[in-house]
This record gives sequence, C-alpha cells and structure tokens, in this order.
Amino acid sequence: MSRYQEDVTLCGASKYTRKYYLNEDFEGLPEDIKKELNILCVLFTEDVGGTIRLVFEEDGELRIETDADENDILYDEIGSALKVKQMQKDKRELFQALRMYYKVFFLGEEPEDMEEEE
Repeated sequence: MSRYQEDVTLCGASKYTRKYYLNEDFEGLPEDIKKELNILCVLFTEDVGGTIRLVFEEDGELRIETDADENDILYDEIGSALKVKQMQKDKRELFQALRMYYKVFFLGEEPEDMEEEE
C-alpha cells in the first residue's frame, strides 16, 4: 500500500519569487535529472512568466500545472499552453522515466516489462 494518497509535487518554479523547488522526497534522483528539471522549470517561468509545477497524481501519472497571479499582465497564457505541449513532446522520455521511478519507489509497483521499454 502506498503512503501517498494524494497528488505529490515533484518540483516547481516561480517567476514571482525567482525560486526553484525540488521536493526533498526526490533528492535520490540522479544529479543530471535534478539539473534538467531545474532548467526546465526555470526556463519555462522566464519565458512565459507565472509558476509551474510538475505533480504526480495518485496513480503515478505526471501532470504539468501552470498558473499566474490574476493581475499579471505580462503572463502569456497562450504561450504557456503551447510551451507545455512542446515540453511534453520534447521531454517525453524524461517524463516516462520519472513516472516509472515514482511508481516503483513511491507507489511500490513492480516495473512493467522494463526490457520492452529499453
């Protein structure tokens, strides 16, 4: 049985606070993955503004959430949606690996046909 019964934030960044956050539960990720997530989130907020969060859902799926302050006239909502779609396409393998990592190490699931994915 998983100890996680709700959504879990992997990481996020904010243009407003100029900070990046990595959930301490994920400190065990390889350094290159942590750096890639940092760059991904920070570049996103620098490009379109607002905030971004990568969140694992209860079933282990990875969701990208973006938001902006109501009065932020510089936030590019259309650009944000387009950038998320591009990110999902360009970082597909990274996101698949993160989902696998989360399902195995946090949800306690058995790796599914790992040989087929390689």
